[in-house]
Amino acid sequence: MSKNKKKFYAVASGRTPGIYDEWYGEDGAEAQVKGFLDARYQGFSTIKEAQAWLREFNRTKPVQRSLFPELESSEPKPQEPNAGHASKKIDTRQELKRGKVIIYTDGGCIKNPGPGGYGAVLMFGNKRKELSGGFRLTTNNRMELMACIEGLKVLKHPCSAILFSDSQYVVNGIKKGWAKRWRRKNWMRNQIQPAENADLWKQLLDLCDTHHVEFFWVKGHAGQVENERCDQLATQAAADKKNQSRDIAFETGQTTVTSS
Repeated sequence: MSKNKKKFYAVASGRTPGIYDEWYGEDGAEAQVKGFLDARYQGFSTIKEAQAWLREFNRTKPVQRSLFPELESSEPKPQEPNAGHASKKIDTRQELKRGKVIIYTDGGCIKNPGPGGYGAVLMFGNKRKELSGGFRLTTNNRMELMACIEGLKVLKHPCSAILFSDSQYVVNGIKKGWAKRWRRKNWMRNQIQPAENADLWKQLLDLCDTHHVEFFWVKGHAGQVENERCDQLATQAAADKKNQSRDIAFETGQTTVTSS
């Protein structure tokens, strides 16, 4: 059998279902299924075989998990009084078509404080990028903020972005204006207490001044595909001791900001 024999890959459940004639690369089948929860795909020798398998899959399994779920408008549950839910339905598929960047983020620690990591997934058009990083000693909230910062840092020119986070600390800090108020008050919560993690809040606000960013809260560990992927990336980074950096500001107690 020739090593160069053409092969086709049918993706029934993935980021962009369809038939692909390449496995590797940004436009290949691997990019559609790697890290996708409940991915379903198969390789075939001919395109007709791939088409037949895909038709049969769709016939026998009409309900499929979507990469682009809508966040339904809802009131916060009693146990989640400050959750910053979207006040409208968000069809990320349509937002991508309008040229917006979609960003999912997550961060956490094995202990708090302790080894931590962040993960981010960015989507623009038909492109997708994953980011992650780990630190040997940090906090949950710092990793949630870092995930947003690193996701926005990737944007090389002013963009319009929608950012989903499962951190009420982050979403409320932006949507309720807490962070901007701390900045106006020279990074003080009140006359006595400095704002926590001001070094990271400053970076995040600076990025939000460059880009138009809408923040929305999404419930964590609830089956949302990209949120789950961010959690995986963050957890892996927190456990990967060989590749962790130092959160120097946290380790040295330099997380405050003395000037706006």
